[in-house]
Amino acid sequence: MDKVYLCIDLKSFYASVECADRGWDPFAVNLVVADASRGPGAITLAATPAIKRFGVKSRGRLFEIPKTVPYIAVRPRMKRYMEYSARIYKILLKYVSSDDVHVYSIDEAFVEVTSYQRMYRKNAKQIAQMMIADIYASTRIVATCGIGTNLFLAKVALDIMAKHDPEGIGVLDRRRFCEALWHHRPLTDFWMIGRGIARRLEQHGIYDLYGVTRCDPEILYKEFGVNAEYLIDHAWGREPVEIADIKRYVPRSHSLSASQILFEEYNAEDALTVVKEMVDDNVLKLTERHLVTGHLSLGIGYAKGAGSSSHGSQTLAVLTSSYRVLREQCVGLFWRIVKKDRPIRRLWLSFGHLCEEEMEQWDLFTDVDALEKEKKMQEVLVEIKQKYGRNAIWRGTDALEKATAKTRNTLIGGHHE
Repeated sequence: MDKVYLCIDLKSFYASVECADRGWDPFAVNLVVADASRGPGAITLAATPAIKRFGVKSRGRLFEIPKTVPYIAVRPRMKRYMEYSARIYKILLKYVSSDDVHVYSIDEAFVEVTSYQRMYRKNAKQIAQMMIADIYASTRIVATCGIGTNLFLAKVALDIMAKHDPEGIGVLDRRRFCEALWHHRPLTDFWMIGRGIARRLEQHGIYDLYGVTRCDPEILYKEFGVNAEYLIDHAWGREPVEIADIKRYVPRSHSLSASQILFEEYNAEDALTVVKEMVDDNVLKLTERHLVTGHLSLGIGYAKGAGSSSHGSQTLAVLTSSYRVLREQCVGLFWRIVKKDRPIRRLWLSFGHLCEEEMEQWDLFTDVDALEKEKKMQEVLVEIKQKYGRNAIWRGTDALEKATAKTRNTLIGGHHE
């Protein structure tokens, strides 16, 4: 029997939660989730289906909403959204085992229902309808669903097919996928294909997944490296990874660490410069090893007699190797734990929860195109440093007076300067 998966999505989730709390219908009320106190440039994190009919999109700006459209703006409440997400997860567990659920994001989950069809004497679509009805009855949140014979097809059925179904349920198997979507454009509608990947494919005259199936694999591997394998598999509607594989996955490495004893006593501002350098170094190691991280730890040691050290850690909302994301998180953690009035002599930084880069996750706020560009740049930096030495190229912060990376690199043997 073919495996059968559901991909359940909570429609306009943040905006729907705000409407549910107020007893409003998100299909009738023009509402956006945005902090209007930040001015007209504030980002709309979510928008109700009602206001989307006027061309208003999630992750737009308040000033982009047409002046003729009346609307309500509410400030985001992440804690509340997480509470709703947890409630909905518990609803899913009324019908299936936790072993058969993979929570992909705060508003999306995969569920394997292969064996439950016989147990409930229902097909996959009927099981999906049962879950969706319960979610709505319990929370007033509308859910849509993709059904597929593997995880990829379930996600594509949700993202593309469900939009055209009156019930919001799309269904795909490999045969139907090839018939209906091989020539679908744009490519960016497909899971894991961002604008950067699409542009690189267009350079080879490829504008749809049918073109991928007809392309010489050597060309794709030269362009995308190991990621070409996933692209080719998906073009044929294949996805070997199952929920059970995700549950069993064990990282090949538990953490990636860096530490420094500073050349002299540093104040907090100067120490932060070194922390940013350490983030950069660890990020390049992640890129080189094709890993992503979901957790970071930071330690700050003070001069002798200046008191005990400071420690802090943080679990990330995503799995990533983005320098921009990790630097921002580390800077925030640094200022939360540092004792600003004390001289600093030691720093240590660790990235934990390491996974293979194919496990990378994005959230609602992720600019996928920018992420692709950043990743490409990181790969180039790794290549340059491997070929010409660690000091062959460096960031502007490395030139600051209290930066240490350039000096420390000259202390490590085996590199050409």
